[in-house]
Amino acid sequence: MTTVSFSGLFVIAAVAFLAPLLLGLAPRLRVPAVVLEIVVGIVIGPSVLGWVHIDLPIAVLSMLGLAFLLFLAGLEIDVECLQGAALRLASTSLALSFALGLAVGYLAFAAGLVKAPLFLAIVLLATSLGLLVPVLKDAGQTQTKFGQFVIAAASLADFAAVLLLSLLFSRESGSLFAKVLLLFGFALSVALIAVTIARAERFSWLSNALNRLQDTTAQIRVRGAVVLLIGLVALAAHFGVELLLAAFMAGTVLSLVDRDEMMSHPQFRTKLQAIGYGFLIPIFFIASGVQFDLGSLLAAPASLLKVPVFLVAMLVVRGLPAILYVRYLGARLALVAGILKATSLPFIVVGTQIGLALGVIQHSTAAAFVAAGLISVLVFPAVGLALSRGRTPAVSADAA
Repeated sequence: MTTVSFSGLFVIAAVAFLAPLLLGLAPRLRVPAVVLEIVVGIVIGPSVLGWVHIDLPIAVLSMLGLAFLLFLAGLEIDVECLQGAALRLASTSLALSFALGLAVGYLAFAAGLVKAPLFLAIVLLATSLGLLVPVLKDAGQTQTKFGQFVIAAASLADFAAVLLLSLLFSRESGSLFAKVLLLFGFALSVALIAVTIARAERFSWLSNALNRLQDTTAQIRVRGAVVLLIGLVALAAHFGVELLLAAFMAGTVLSLVDRDEMMSHPQFRTKLQAIGYGFLIPIFFIASGVQFDLGSLLAAPASLLKVPVFLVAMLVVRGLPAILYVRYLGARLALVAGILKATSLPFIVVGTQIGLALGVIQHSTAAAFVAAGLISVLVFPAVGLALSRGRTPAVSADAA
């Protein structure tokens, strides 16, 4: 029998418990727990103290954490936001962001910062929807025109970034045409699964059974969500599709088919968040910190200079297109929207890991990119909310 050590996992579990607790004891210190988790992961990892190395239990749970992170991100997609003016602005903003991302990517390529400019452009597209939604909720802005525009833009950007990265930078070999065919086959399979689930829940006998078992030890809806997630990840492996797209699509499918207008299972998503944010996702972020190559970032001044360069690139690529919102929100709130949309970290962590595996970015570049993402999460939401105080429009999303 293979001997498995859980000492490293215990240290990570302790960090996952202590990080939000310490932040909770200092409520005035508005630092997202994910930032502290990554930073402490760097400290306990090989770069500093060397207490923890990535072993089998940590690797497996970290991968599940990544899957659950993207699953919950897909679950955050609100299709109702993606319509009308919000959808038009989000689409135009995304196209402009991609064009700016390509320009930044080729400038970085000419400067020797990256080997694949298109890869950089795609990673710069994403916004941390999972981090922005709680910020907007706490500020009471999710139902305003301003909040809905930001959520719609972040939703569309996250979906496009996941799709493009999976299609153009998959770790599976093959031509672009073959990847497109495989992706089409996977998408068709996902659509069939979604239709099947939606129709199955219409049967009263099945619906009654789900309602009866959902709050017992069976936790049947939670088990069904896990089956959907792992099933799509397994299906994606057969189609040569990246895990991140499969997990994201699983969350999106569940968001579409589980509308729950009758509020028959109000605790369902809370339970899924408990599994993700309470167990698996912190392991992924702390393990990402453990793998953070601090030595390559500090090895040369040129590496450190990449951090402000990437931070400015995030503001340009995601923030500058917010000029399109001036007509609807006014100049100041458009500026706030741009700053909030420039906030990104989880997708940067995921994207840089894929980039390192494919050899399209250097370790120092990946470390600088993650460092820039950490700063964006610390600074941009705080600055954006400070600028928006007293300027939030009292217009509901329905008016958009």
